[in-house]
Amino acid sequence: MFEQLTPEEIEKRSFEIITRELEDTELAPDHADIIKRVIHTTADFDYVHNLYFSDGVVSKALRAIQNGVSIVTDTRMARAGINARSLARFGGEVFCFMADEDVALRAKTEKTTRAAVCMEKAVSLNRPLIFAIGNAPTALIKLQALIERKAVRPELVIAVPVGFVNVVESKELMMRTDVPLIVARGRKGGSNVAAAICNALIYKLGKPEK
Repeated sequence: MFEQLTPEEIEKRSFEIITRELEDTELAPDHADIIKRVIHTTADFDYVHNLYFSDGVVSKALRAIQNGVSIVTDTRMARAGINARSLARFGGEVFCFMADEDVALRAKTEKTTRAAVCMEKAVSLNRPLIFAIGNAPTALIKLQALIERKAVRPELVIAVPVGFVNVVESKELMMRTDVPLIVARGRKGGSNVAAAICNALIYKLGKPEK
């Protein structure tokens, strides 16, 4: 018979299984919670090896969250997956502009992708930002260009698009910048991974009471 478990019990047991399977793997203390949450989301232990963290990125990200940073995603799925309530405790919001009419019109006019246009629209927010990119390499490519032009200085870039076309190249391009980064090297990633990393960072600062 299957056990009747609450969602909280399922999550707790899942993390216990993940921790047990990783008991012979040495993880950096700052990175462990993030890696485990990504594994919990994907059931893929490859993330132990392919998640790249730039120097001091976790402490920088936590400081930014505490100071009210907002998060920009390249998909509505990622936006929906981020715990906006927890982020709002610190004054931050979660944005995704993919469905905006002005974004669609400009992308069509300029013969580019909505994801690329979204990156430019995000810059106009004129506030501290974390970019969580889980789907579109064109978003990373545009963001890298904006960083190079000094049009934006992200508090963190979560570079985890998934796929086969320009995915690896866009991640490598972003890794040439000097901004704080968490990157899923290779082809793996996804909107769920982007959201999981955001939540892992937010939860390091505590979860709100239900």
